[in-house]
Amino acid sequence: MSNVGQQLLSGALSGLATTVCLQPFDLLKTRLQQGDGLLKLPTSHSSVIVGTTREIIVSNGIRGLWRGTSPSLVRNVPGVAMYMTSLTQLRTFMAKSPYFAHVRKNRIGEGHNKNSSVLPSLTSQGNLLAGATTRVAVGFLLNPFSVLKARFESNIYAYESLTGAFTTIVRQGPSELLRGFLASSLRDAPYAGLFIVFYEGIKRETSYLLPPTSGSEATLIHGLSAASAGAIATLATHPFDVIKTKVQVRSEDRYHGFTRTVVTIWKQRGVAGYFDGASLRMSRKILSSAIGWAVYEGFLMFIRTSQLEDRD
Repeated sequence: MSNVGQQLLSGALSGLATTVCLQPFDLLKTRLQQGDGLLKLPTSHSSVIVGTTREIIVSNGIRGLWRGTSPSLVRNVPGVAMYMTSLTQLRTFMAKSPYFAHVRKNRIGEGHNKNSSVLPSLTSQGNLLAGATTRVAVGFLLNPFSVLKARFESNIYAYESLTGAFTTIVRQGPSELLRGFLASSLRDAPYAGLFIVFYEGIKRETSYLLPPTSGSEATLIHGLSAASAGAIATLATHPFDVIKTKVQVRSEDRYHGFTRTVVTIWKQRGVAGYFDGASLRMSRKILSSAIGWAVYEGFLMFIRTSQLEDRD
């Protein structure tokens, strides 16, 4: 199997694992963010989450928390595979440039550790650019599925099947397929860029302080580094996630367009409105980052180790 094939398979497994395990977080986040600020909400955010969860379980049972898993899989499995593979390929290309290639500083006790990582090493500028560029490009291709996913998770639309929902959206025209792309880009570009910068930085420093001696230790470092980077990047970009959800789900005129939605949220809820569902998204991103990157790098390291053993 070629390197690209290995990366696509690793990314697909990563997307599958995170989607199946964490779909309830996405569903609850969408339900919290879809609301119109004109409606009075309970003052306690936790009570809203508990109430929404109880309502879903009463209406649809435990399985109801996994509503929208099919469109999520359609979006995330190929999406994560494309993103991680494209990111790795772009970083490999950029690593050939002296401007972006990370020059390892000689520090006492530091040396190349085959268990630390299989990914190319770039400067912070290179990681920021690579993450942002790749995420926006893949996001553009998959935006129709993002709209489908958001509406399927919402209880505003009575979609009964995946194909029926997609057909309905397509019939509404090209603009509907790209709805929310600006907000998605303003969320995803800084998120992906910041995530890669912090992920690589935390992973590099942790591997220096606690050099991994086995694949399992390296996987643990990758997971913890990704969780930490995911928390930082998520908090910085969450307002754009709220805007994206409202643009894609709400049909009122005041939610048509990025600027209108920003103004509407501000008038109705103030600053707090931009952080609806923040705890759920933070929880999901921490877990998905930890699982996703641990699976991705872990599987690539497993393949590399197997290939080296076959040669011996």
